[in-house]
Amino acid sequence: MAKIAYILLCHKDPDAIIKQAERLTAVGDYMSIHFDASANPDHYKQIRAALDKNRNVTFAHKRIKCGWGEWSLVEATLYAVQSAVDAFPRATHFYMLSGDCMAIKSAEYTHRFLDDNDADFIESFDYFESDWIKTGWKEERLIYRHWFNERTQKNRFYGMFNLQKKMGLTREIPADIQVQIGSQWWCLRRQTIEWVLDFCAQRRDVMRFFRTTWIPDETFFQTLVRHVVPAEQIRSRTLTFLMFTDYGMPVTFYNDHYDLLLSQDYLFARKISPEANDLKRRLGLLYAAQGVNFQISNEGRSLFKFLTGRGRIGRRFSTRFWETESTLGRERELLIVVCKKWHVAKRVLERIRQTTNVPAIEYLFNEEDTPLPALGGIQKTLGKRTRHRRALMRMLFDYFETDRLIVCMDPSNLDLLNDFASDRSVTRILEIECNFTDDYLIGHAMRVGLAGEHTTQETLQRLLPTIRNDMVFESDAIRDAQFENHGRMRELADPDENADVLSKFLSISTDKAQEIAKTDYLFSD
Repeated sequence: MAKIAYILLCHKDPDAIIKQAERLTAVGDYMSIHFDASANPDHYKQIRAALDKNRNVTFAHKRIKCGWGEWSLVEATLYAVQSAVDAFPRATHFYMLSGDCMAIKSAEYTHRFLDDNDADFIESFDYFESDWIKTGWKEERLIYRHWFNERTQKNRFYGMFNLQKKMGLTREIPADIQVQIGSQWWCLRRQTIEWVLDFCAQRRDVMRFFRTTWIPDETFFQTLVRHVVPAEQIRSRTLTFLMFTDYGMPVTFYNDHYDLLLSQDYLFARKISPEANDLKRRLGLLYAAQGVNFQISNEGRSLFKFLTGRGRIGRRFSTRFWETESTLGRERELLIVVCKKWHVAKRVLERIRQTTNVPAIEYLFNEEDTPLPALGGIQKTLGKRTRHRRALMRMLFDYFETDRLIVCMDPSNLDLLNDFASDRSVTRILEIECNFTDDYLIGHAMRVGLAGEHTTQETLQRLLPTIRNDMVFESDAIRDAQFENHGRMRELADPDENADVLSKFLSISTDKAQEIAKTDYLFSD
């Protein structure tokens, strides 16, 4: 009978990881866990304390920091796979999971399915001939070397790419390798896993090649499996049910999707909403159940396409991502830096980026040219961003794969502040209070169109008190709103006082907060 070693890559939510491991191993299956080395160390200790005595659970023999689109995701997978191979000699299959996956069939059904289908299940399509990549780079992922993270080191990532392109520094794909592409959610037989590990040990040239490709978790295993396994033994599909919106974001499943999920011709589903407690409870009980008869209709994708194509508005299968769930998510934390002097806020944000790993975005609701990832068009104009602000923020949380996000806003955005503060997520506001000289106010008047190059000095002098009072009014309005988590950092305050405010706002140590607060150029004009 099939015995599965689940390969779990994760970086958050230790309680869910522990439950998932206990649930999947209770029926005799196994699990190998790689917990991101950049994640909260206390979470890792919690997981180890809960699972160390479970003989059916092992941990990757080496933990590394992982980043989206990097080789690190493949490397972490290989570490977890090797540990599973060593720890579980009776495992017949190795199944790749994330913390957002849950079983939608019983263990009895899953084992029988794998016994009846002696094959490897992995999406594996020809990289150049297929249309798996819909938009964006194709050959550029492979023929140029990518050393930096596209999301956290954009300038370096694109700078090195443009330099290589300008100098014609392309490279050849290893001659005997036909690159394949597909989903990273696979289920492979033990013999295949052993062949892949042997190939990795023998072909250092191929390993060097993939190490500097972009998004290798979509190509590495897909290519190697097709290279070492006869084609007739490969089923080019995933056993994990997942769908995407027309903006390229994963569809999230909620409590009312239980029957739909069970009817799909898949063994697992991704992504399950963290707040879908009833769905998680029912699916958790399902895996250990006996004698369940599953009626497979497999209508999920066609139903999704039908409903989105006709503009159905509602919680399920909506036409647009922003019509699905009106909250950012109870487990998420939005940190908002509010400052009239945008250059000061941007300097503070830059120091925060250097001190923490929290993704930070500048004035996305005020500056149209704020760098943002491609999110299907919702990010293109200030009007769209403001109208669909919660959807935009949810998509940014998902894009950066984080539960904490920092953004900048102008004090005039009181409606946005009120809206986000009313959300079920945790919203923290850091107001930066600056002094405004007459020269600064005149420059501000010119930037916003209240004055021009030929405006007389007499007119400017009459205008300045009005502008100054307007800024005071905005600050007073923020204070009058009595936001629950509102701190003020002041230009005239002592750095230690500002460090205390920063420490509470960012949930970081006082020492780290002082590194930011004592930066000598923060408030200079």
